[in-house]
Amino acid sequence: MKTLLAETAERAATYLEGLKGRRVAPTPGDLAQLEELAGPLPEEGAEPAALLAQLDRYGSPATVGSAGGRYFGFVIGGALPAALAANWLAGAWNQNAGLEIASPVGVRLERVALGWVRELLGLPSSAQGVFVTGATMANFSALAAARHAVLEKAGWDVAAGGLFGAPRVTVVVGEEVHVTLLKALSLLGWGREQVVRVPTDAQGRMRADQLGELGGPTIVCLQAGNVNTGAFDPARQVCERAHGAGAWVHVDGAFGLWAHAAPGRRHLTEGVEQADSWAVDGHKWLNVPYDSGMAFVRDGEPLRAAMAGAERASYLPISGRGEPTEYAPELSRRARGVDAWAALRSLGRSGMADLVERCCYLAARLAERLRTGGCRILNDVVLNQVLVAFGSDERTRRVIEAVQRDGTCWCGGTVWHGTAAMRVSVSSWATTPEDIDRSAAAILRLAAE
Repeated sequence: MKTLLAETAERAATYLEGLKGRRVAPTPGDLAQLEELAGPLPEEGAEPAALLAQLDRYGSPATVGSAGGRYFGFVIGGALPAALAANWLAGAWNQNAGLEIASPVGVRLERVALGWVRELLGLPSSAQGVFVTGATMANFSALAAARHAVLEKAGWDVAAGGLFGAPRVTVVVGEEVHVTLLKALSLLGWGREQVVRVPTDAQGRMRADQLGELGGPTIVCLQAGNVNTGAFDPARQVCERAHGAGAWVHVDGAFGLWAHAAPGRRHLTEGVEQADSWAVDGHKWLNVPYDSGMAFVRDGEPLRAAMAGAERASYLPISGRGEPTEYAPELSRRARGVDAWAALRSLGRSGMADLVERCCYLAARLAERLRTGGCRILNDVVLNQVLVAFGSDERTRRVIEAVQRDGTCWCGGTVWHGTAAMRVSVSSWATTPEDIDRSAAAILRLAAE
């Protein structure tokens, strides 16, 4: 075992070191070689070192270099060295962090990490947090708590009676709501046709003046960090309106809530602390390995009521100190708090602020390089997101395809207010000014060609 793990570490280190020189996306030939890992299940098992060598030989070249500094797709962070190392150690521990008795260290580090994150994000000290897989399940968990709370206020126990015959709940979102929040709503029994959509401005911010009349059981969903532009909904104004009508306010802040950790960006998050629940990702701007999401609820009781269930298995001991499984959708769960604890402990408050500010600076640097080169920047670059157009929609799509084929960097495509755009997200600790300049030069070269 010791020899095998040492070889694994050596292969992993070699892979990470090689990211600086390799193309970001795999070649068609690299992808074709994945067939070497397929075929029928062998009758006899393979020796572990041999299969590791095979996995590295054919698997590593077929990866997307998202752990390096020139991957700008979606909103995918890298993995900080301390977080990756802690993740490996936690994998060796193989802890089930659903119950304290099953993993005292996993549960303890989860509680510590959640407290640190709560403080960095400026959330109420009373807020109950829990680790989940990502923002989709964080939204799901927080909105399940919201559903329980607003229906309980209306005299309905949704845990006991379900949704059949329950009072109607109005769910309000902005026109630029993220699809994962809509997915969470659908999992909770609210179809997309039931959702009330509020108009947004040119940057994708919900227009508070268009919120309309609110009444009865209502949940208002805000966005902290538009996935295309990085813009923030006006949380203070919306919270005041919503709470005045007795509504619950939820904030989908998958990556944007981390802006609060940087003093220079904190103004963007003004008012989010007034909400009732929040969702945030760790595998985005905290730069921990996949997967890691967190849900926070101002009052933990609705979250516990939504997740714990009315009955407990007699063989599962409950400590009385708030078991993670009482607040999460899963019973069996990875010890995600270990990765987050290591990331935060390695960065400290100042390091987290620097990580956010550096990514924002690099995004603005890339936008300026491309603007100077004749490209059109479609958004106000207030955070780490950049939208770029290269002329007509057809030409923009051709440039995006060329960038992805070229491999110097990787950027995705989107449609913003009817216009095709290249979407850039700078989210990794590993990205340097040199990465930005090299990527900008490649994009401009390909656009010119």
